Order: sequence, then C-alpha cells, then structure tokens
Amino acid sequence: MVGLQILQRRRQVAGHLVQAFRDVPVANISDCMARLTAGGARLRPMHRGGYLAGPALTVKTRPGDNLMIHKALTMAQPGDVIVVDAGGDLTNSLYGELMVGTAIQRGVAGVVLNGAVRDSAIIAAGDFPVYAAGISHRGPYKDGPGEINVPIAIDGMVIQPGDLVVGDADGLLCVPCDDAEAVLAAVREKMAAEEKALADIAAGTLDTSWIDVKLKAIGCDPQPR
Repeated sequence: MVGLQILQRRRQVAGHLVQAFRDVPVANISDCMARLTAGGARLRPMHRGGYLAGPALTVKTRPGDNLMIHKALTMAQPGDVIVVDAGGDLTNSLYGELMVGTAIQRGVAGVVLNGAVRDSAIIAAGDFPVYAAGISHRGPYKDGPGEINVPIAIDGMVIQPGDLVVGDADGLLCVPCDDAEAVLAAVREKMAAEEKALADIAAGTLDTSWIDVKLKAIGCDPQPR
C-alpha cells in the first residue's frame, strides 16, 4: 500500500566507487554535475567533522514521526547511509543519541535527515556523520505512516535507493548510481586541473586572461577608465 510499504533495495552503487569518492570535495563533485543538484542549504553537518559516502537506504515519513527510521536501522547494512525525507519540518526531532548509538553498532556510514535532531551537543562532539535541517528538543511520534526504499526528494534532489550519497562540511549531494563512474572520471580531471592552478598561483604564473575575455563577451570594457 502506498504510504505503508517496506521494499527491498534492488541495486546499489558499487563498493569500489564508494571508496573512490571518499575524501573527494563535495564542491568538486557538484561542479562536475553542472551545479544543478544539491540537498539544500539547510542540511548541515551536525557532527564534529568527517566525510560521508555510501549507498542510500531511503526513508519517507510524515513530519514528526520516526517509526520507519527505527525500522530502517534494523535493515541497514554496514556502509549504508540512511536518508530520510521528513518534509523538512523541525517541530519534532527524529533522531538522537540512542539512535546514533544503534547506527554505529550496525556499521551505518551516516544519517541524513530532512528534519530535526536532538541531543545535538553529543552528536556535535562525535565523528559519526549526521546531517539535518535543524534541532528540536521535542521528541518524535512512532505511529507512521512511512515507506522504506522508495524514491525520495530533498529540495529537488532526487535520491533513489542505492544511489551514492556524499557529504562534507559544505553539505550533501546525491550521485545517481548509473552516473557514478562518469562523474568520478570528471572529478578526477577537475582535481588535476585544480592542482595545476594551485601550483601556478604559488609560482605567480596563473593565467587570468579568461577574465577579460569574458568581460568583453558580455559587453564590458575590461580596461579601467
């Protein structure tokens, strides 16, 4: 039944790709995806620091209810990222210290919540990746409805079960499973170009001629008057 269903994940990003994306800046991945995809500026890291990468185990729940999140924790495989679409409502928290402990014990790579957390000081002192839209001391309900391993969307970013979810201090990004190989190749090219640019900056040889070319192209005289 729509609204009350728990599905199996039928595919997921390959483990070698998850490893390859670790420590790659999310901003570089975003650039290589034409800057069109993002999890929204509200989704911020609540933990102390560290990179997030893993296949998505998706949850859709009504605002303020975490029953299906608890179920997802029992289903999660080591390395999974539990990604929750709770509508962005911040009235009730959906995740706290006890659930973080459960996730760590099960080997979950991290949790993403389009909703609120509590026990925020404990989460902030730890390295377990938790991304959320806000904080609320008010606890959740556990009545449903909800769905597991269905397509979800956060601020226009669509996440299919098994897609690659990455995160760092700049925020969250979903790389579609079928595109991960091509995106990785593009990211590697970009990072090589950035390394050269940094070397040119250090040597004082960075080519900035493109700036004047662009100004001329938009009808602006690049020469000061």
